Amino acid sequence: MSNETNKTIELLFPVMIDGVEIKSLKIRRPKVKDQLAAQSGGSEMEREINLFANLTEQTPETIKDLDLKDYQSLQEGFAGFLS
Repeated sequence: MSNETNKTIELLFPVMIDGVEIKSLKIRRPKVKDQLAAQSGGSEMEREINLFANLTEQTPETIKDLDLKDYQSLQEGFAGFLS
């Protein structure tokens, strides 16, 4: 099990947010309350996007704008907290 409290995900395909290029996302270790907060409505993927948005302090729209390879890296970073 990983003891890290935060991980930085370097984006292969940076995104623009309000005119600022985002080259990496910091994701923090999840808590039960994060999982509960993400459970409100939508599909499983929408709930995961909401969870990742919360853990990275980004908007769901920013997470949706990620390249799929970068999204996969975010999923792997999250999974690393749980393994």
